[in-house]
Amino acid sequence: MQKQSSVHEMKEHCSSWLRQIKLGTRQRLTDSRIMQAWLVKRWAVLLVVIAFLLGRATILDELSPFAIAYFAVFYYVRKDLLHWVGMALCAGSLLSSHGNAGYIVAQMLVFLLIQKGLEKYEKAELSHVPLLVFITNFSVKLFSYLVAANLSWYTLMMTGIESVLSLILTLIFVQAVPVFTLARKKHGLKTDEIICLIILLASVMTGTVGWIVGNVTVEHVLSRYLILLFALVGGAPLGASVGVITGLILSLANVNAIYQMSLLAFAGMLAGLMKEGGRLAVALGMLIGSSILSIYIGDQTAFLHSTWESTAAVLLFLLTPRSVIQTLAMYIPGTQENLKSHYDYAKRVRDITAERVQQFSEVFRQLSRSFKQLTTEGYAVNREGEVEHFMNTVSGKFCSNCGKRDACWSRDFDKTYKYMTDMMSAIDKDEAPSKREIPKEWTRACIKTERVLNTMIHEYQLHKNNLHWKKQILESRQLVADQLTGVSQVMEDLAKEIKREGQELFLQEEQIRSALEELGLSIHSIEIINLEEGNVEIEVVHQYLKGYDECRKIVAPLLSDIIGENIAVKREYASDRGDGYYTVMFGSAKEYEVETGIAGAAKGGDLLSGDSFSTVELGNGKFAVALSDGMGNGERARAESSTALNILQQLLQSGMDEKLAIKSVNSVLMLRSPDEIFATVDMALIDLYSAQTTFMKIGSTPSFIKRENEVISIMANNLPVGILQEIDVDLVSVQLKPGDVLIMMTDGIYDAPGYAVNKEMWMKRVIQEMELADPQDFADCLLERIVRYQNGDILDDMTVIVAKIERFQPEWATFSWPGVSRIERPKVVS
Repeated sequence: MQKQSSVHEMKEHCSSWLRQIKLGTRQRLTDSRIMQAWLVKRWAVLLVVIAFLLGRATILDELSPFAIAYFAVFYYVRKDLLHWVGMALCAGSLLSSHGNAGYIVAQMLVFLLIQKGLEKYEKAELSHVPLLVFITNFSVKLFSYLVAANLSWYTLMMTGIESVLSLILTLIFVQAVPVFTLARKKHGLKTDEIICLIILLASVMTGTVGWIVGNVTVEHVLSRYLILLFALVGGAPLGASVGVITGLILSLANVNAIYQMSLLAFAGMLAGLMKEGGRLAVALGMLIGSSILSIYIGDQTAFLHSTWESTAAVLLFLLTPRSVIQTLAMYIPGTQENLKSHYDYAKRVRDITAERVQQFSEVFRQLSRSFKQLTTEGYAVNREGEVEHFMNTVSGKFCSNCGKRDACWSRDFDKTYKYMTDMMSAIDKDEAPSKREIPKEWTRACIKTERVLNTMIHEYQLHKNNLHWKKQILESRQLVADQLTGVSQVMEDLAKEIKREGQELFLQEEQIRSALEELGLSIHSIEIINLEEGNVEIEVVHQYLKGYDECRKIVAPLLSDIIGENIAVKREYASDRGDGYYTVMFGSAKEYEVETGIAGAAKGGDLLSGDSFSTVELGNGKFAVALSDGMGNGERARAESSTALNILQQLLQSGMDEKLAIKSVNSVLMLRSPDEIFATVDMALIDLYSAQTTFMKIGSTPSFIKRENEVISIMANNLPVGILQEIDVDLVSVQLKPGDVLIMMTDGIYDAPGYAVNKEMWMKRVIQEMELADPQDFADCLLERIVRYQNGDILDDMTVIVAKIERFQPEWATFSWPGVSRIERPKVVS
């Protein structure tokens, strides 16, 4: 019952945590939907107004291809607003002077009929819309001319032109309308999408043709206002482009306004060139550009009208809220707002991901606690329960049909119970008497003594087997609990790392880009991954010139001066962005470097040794030097030692705590084989930034540190892994210095002097006498001296690792570049 309640409690914990995760996700989705619904309502009014103006818009005072194109696109993009858009288009056409309201209504009805027919046969797709619009426009116009008996080559040609224009406008609106419908899930528009958006806005302005307020023409004011917005956001190229497109569309609507194309293009270019000066500078550029061309193109009256129109546009521009300009800038590639929107979006994604990882980390931690609770409380041995079990089993098999049952268990209960308890105690101590050695008082008390004793021995063997399997289950649960704890810790560290990477670093990226471009280097892109001190990561994509090594000789030294610590090239590989482009990863240069040497020999001169070693950089600023000695010699010992090192190395690289990693290795070695197989572990973790070294010694021989004329021994007293379920892990921390030599060895070398000699003092003397700078020479010389001491006999597997710690010297010195300031590091997210 206790086991079932504990398991049920563990399931309840897991279910509650998973429910919390789902509820949090649903709450975020609900908030997002409320905000999106509010934005949809706000934009719906604008979309209906655009429909009204497009219903009035014409080309050459005769063609009206805008309405059906806009209506057809809305059928797929925002079908919920289709009836409002249709009414707005009809209202606009009725209030216009071109008299095309009947055509527009007929076109919408024909399009709906064709669309419903296609949907019936499941052939309706957005890619078919331009062709449907062409067919609809052409068929309605042609039918009207046939009914009115007004068909001629001219009307047929104009019908074809209008149909082609409606097809083209449909393709344009398909890309431009989603900007206003919130159907886009990302910020940033492509070049063709920006052009389509400008064409849509210019087409809307044609719906204001003929609107005059005093001496000011409304379409001219709106066109110049549009140019001012895009010139402030995108600069001269975008301002000039908007001027050309807007002028072209307006000239199609009104042939007398053909000069507006050159005027608006020049004014947009001049306004964009003054973008850095802010709104007033852009407005001044627009006034100057429009005034200059107005003087050459028109008379004094036209000049005054143009000036008033520009002034009205400037006033609207100056009264425009900053939020509108920032929203527009978010969609224009290359602007700071667009870059910031990408960073904000990435930061939100990272924060949500980190929160999810943190929640799952807590789930794993709770699972670990539940397993540990089962292990602690689970199958404790209950002495009274065992006695009761034996009594019930024996009495059930022999006493139930015995004639002396009442005499034994009723009148002499205490005496019978004592005899049975004595039998069980003797069996428990493995002192069960034979047939001839059964005490006489037992025989007098029970007529079936021999059979009862054999039954109790059999039941006790079953009980021992049960205890063995229960112990195995407990050990497996303990291993699972430890692994869940490690996974929880790794996920928690990952969540912190994700949050730390969510910092805004684009300002620092621009600072580095400016410094590199001033040196004349062709830099394609820069991405700062991390700016934490001692863990800097910067990715640079540049054009590689054969024969030169700019990254190591110029870029890395300059980055070292900007960031304030030594930066080195970590790796470099060809980029997929094109020929000649390379991606270079820069990172914090280590303060210390480790040079290693390894020497070994197998027992009796065999090829395969039972010792395993590893020297590897873990990737977190630490260098691991590890040595393991498996029990015995040969292939089996090698398998155990290499397994212990490989598992330990992978656990440490994943970020697991050192003690927990050792305990996990111990559990794995115990469970992977029923035999008594164990291995020693001797590992030194060297911090390459501080030279602080942590020694993990599990059943291994002492290690030695040679520092000038002094030899320091490092030792710990504990058993190898794979023997006991619970082991004590002693971590010894030592501060190494430049020039120190670390010597690690297996027992084949340490035990070479024999038992009659103080092995520690003897090994210190041998190491102190060796004056070799190269670690490999040191290891070879030490192994050779041990073999010579044993007269050429190799009595056990021998392996020695020598590691020398030196300060890291950058290949190229740091240099300063005039005008480049020290970069500002962001605050680390806790």
